[in-house]
Amino acid sequence: QLQLVESGGGLVQPGGSLRLSCAASGLTLDYYAIGWFRQAPGKEREGVSCISARDSNTYYADSVKGRFTVSRDNAKNTVYLQMSRLKPEDTAIYYCAANYEVCGGHYEYWGQGTQVTVSS
Repeated sequence: QLQLVESGGGLVQPGGSLRLSCAASGLTLDYYAIGWFRQAPGKEREGVSCISARDSNTYYADSVKGRFTVSRDNAKNTVYLQMSRLKPEDTAIYYCAANYEVCGGHYEYWGQGTQVTVSS
């Protein structure tokens, strides 16, 4: 059973940066693609980014392209989401999720989420 725990959220001013972490336990992340999702109050959950398992191919939503960077450290069993030039509209609960090998499709494992608030 793969367990995921997000951390690194918090309050940041517009234009600032945060790095979210998604730490895994129970199974190795080597074979799992990790997606980052977010859900703002009153809005549907949306996909933000994803990194695949084998080739570490990365994908980004248009709304975060050029500002967010996803990476993985398999030795630490952790995936990161570096968020820069944050905007108030980035405010949401951010979740990481794992799917076997590829991005997209059904994500089997989910973390509990971490709150990101962008406000002056």
